[in-house]
Amino acid sequence: MNFEEYQKEAGTTALYPRRLSNLEYPTLGLAGEAGEVANIVKKIQRDFDGELTDEIRQKLKDELGDVLWYISACADELGLTLQEIAEFNVGKLAKRHKA
Repeated sequence: MNFEEYQKEAGTTALYPRRLSNLEYPTLGLAGEAGEVANIVKKIQRDFDGELTDEIRQKLKDELGDVLWYISACADELGLTLQEIAEFNVGKLAKRHKA
């Protein structure tokens, strides 16, 4: 699956208030899901002495998928594609690396 396919499929599952622009909803969802990822990583340190188990890896995979969904929804609200965001980001990072 590529970015275009993912964004199209993910968009069909967007069940939140649709207005002319509703960037707030997916942005708040993104923050919440990123917080869940951070909380799991925190618990790796606290409860598992830094060991990343297969179970925790699966939980992170699940939560990172949710993060990706909200990034896709934010991109949709902004009229952007994940592909153009990825390309822009790689270019920005390359320029930074050369500096």
